[in-house]
Amino acid sequence: MRLTAPSSSRTVRVRTRRTALAVTALLAATALTACSGGAGGGKAEMKRKAEMAISVNLTGDQVKAGEPVKVVLADGKLAQVKVTDAKGGELAGQISADGRSWTSERNASPGQDYKVDAQNTESQSASARFRTTAPDKVNKVTINPGKATPVVGVAQPISIVFDNPVTNKAAVEKALKVSTSNSTEGSWGWFKDYSGNDRVDWRPREYWKSGTDVKVQMNLNGVDSGGGYFVKDYNTEFKIGKDRRMKVDLDAKTMTVTTDGEAGTSYPISAGTPGGKKASWSGTMVLMAKEGTIRMDSQTVGLGDSYDKMVDNSMRLTWSGMYVHAAPWNSANFGRANTSSGCVGMSDANATAFYEEAQVGDPFEVMGDGSKGRADIGNGYGEWNLDWTEWQKKSALGAAGAGADAQNG
Repeated sequence: MRLTAPSSSRTVRVRTRRTALAVTALLAATALTACSGGAGGGKAEMKRKAEMAISVNLTGDQVKAGEPVKVVLADGKLAQVKVTDAKGGELAGQISADGRSWTSERNASPGQDYKVDAQNTESQSASARFRTTAPDKVNKVTINPGKATPVVGVAQPISIVFDNPVTNKAAVEKALKVSTSNSTEGSWGWFKDYSGNDRVDWRPREYWKSGTDVKVQMNLNGVDSGGGYFVKDYNTEFKIGKDRRMKVDLDAKTMTVTTDGEAGTSYPISAGTPGGKKASWSGTMVLMAKEGTIRMDSQTVGLGDSYDKMVDNSMRLTWSGMYVHAAPWNSANFGRANTSSGCVGMSDANATAFYEEAQVGDPFEVMGDGSKGRADIGNGYGEWNLDWTEWQKKSALGAAGAGADAQNG
């Protein structure tokens, strides 16, 4: 007999046991895989922090200067922004209230490489670069009083003459700041200089107080004047000296000096010949410069061959050639008659004494009959011949803007 059934039965049992073990192993592996897979899926679902991204309004290598730099953050809030040029100069600026943007206080200057470095509140950073084009034309200034004149008189204005025309007067005026030690009220005023160039002066409402410290900041770098860009800032500072004032009386033929409110020396003088081109200017003028011994040639001021000589103790009052000076050749007329070619002349001794005490910025009030009227405002420092309201109207920002500027000082 064949006994095949038992053998077949063992095979089934063995296969069944192996199958059960395989299933058990598969289930264990599946469970293990499911557990591991669950952990991996959690990591994949974790939110990755986005990189910081900024945009800058000025981009590329051909950027037109004369605009502020604005940096905008794509997401989050800014912590700080630095905009620097290749020389290490930095454009200061402010972050907006919502923290999303930053704007420079000054314009980008022409012909500069700039780097923008920004950081957000999560300590991420981003950067950008741009380059401004070189200016087609550069505007420059001449400033009085300069640093070579640290002490000036009570009538001295701040005077800025421009090399090229200024059509954007308001933009330029906004870049000028006057600071004083005693909050002196004053205003800028625009007009033409005697040279024909544009000029802006700042004068106090009234004469300066003696002892006042004055600082002038001209934050012009990057400003478009309309006649060329400025490529640098300027500054000057000075102090107001003694309150010394001169009164020239054409009728009495005298010049009286008042110091700190007290009348002092009265000098006999001979002023310009009344009637015609040789008469003196009248009104309030300001001592512009102490030039010492100079050559005076009448042909340079349109008076023909009237004179050509070396003159001592010369002190300039106008660009057109009105001086106070020594005139020993005219001694017979001092205190008696006005016979000069427009200047205020006096003896050698008096001119020497006066020259030593006079200071640039001292006011000269010329009054009396026989003058040829007041000189043009740009022919020296003629702004004191305007009342305060008239002067304020010459500001490119109007009376309100001029008043606001005065509060800076």
